Amino acid sequence: EGVGILVDALQNNTSLTELDLMFNQGIIAEGMKMCLKLVNDISSIKATLQSNQTLQELNVKNLNIKNQNDQNDMLIQQRINKATQINAQNENDVEAAGKEKVIETQLHSVKRAELAELQGVTRSFYSEINPLHLPEVLALAGRHHGQGELYVALKSSIAGVISTVNRQQWLQQQRAHHNAIIAEHRIKVESIEAELAAIEAADGPDAADIGSDSRSSKRRR
Repeated sequence: EGVGILVDALQNNTSLTELDLMFNQGIIAEGMKMCLKLVNDISSIKATLQSNQTLQELNVKNLNIKNQNDQNDMLIQQRINKATQINAQNENDVEAAGKEKVIETQLHSVKRAELAELQGVTRSFYSEINPLHLPEVLALAGRHHGQGELYVALKSSIAGVISTVNRQQWLQQQRAHHNAIIAEHRIKVESIEAELAAIEAADGPDAADIGSDSRSSKRRR
């Protein structure tokens, strides 16, 4: 609970650059995961960009102490260190730090899978990418991580592309169907208006006068 309060307080921190929690022996794995999420929230691109980009050191576990039971904690601390190193390399440039985290972790399938498992994230990265932006995203993956990651990215995103294409085709069919109905009703309206116009023309002005005289007579009565 104490770690959660601390993490919430540091979420929008723009001044504190170093924090050492190594002597707090009560911090368990869940608390460490909160600290990791603080500096690199992998749940979405937006979350990564809104992670803490100011902390340059966040020590929760001493990596010099080798203990088989602490391997998972060590892994979390290593990932925390990587995120804070990115912050340090992009000091005073929050946007650049966030962008680098997205490229280094969201666009790398192995790193993202590892971070997603640690943070309990099951959502696919490519499920939130607009297909119109996929070419740019795929180019970034290939340029920064090589052809292997580009292939993985293509394989991961193709289902979303197909789904979008199918959805687009369905919408186009629906639009054509409703446009046809609108056109049909428009023709009917024009036919009704033409028939009304013909009736009014056939009655002529005398019919209007008769109607007017009739109404005047009723008023006099």
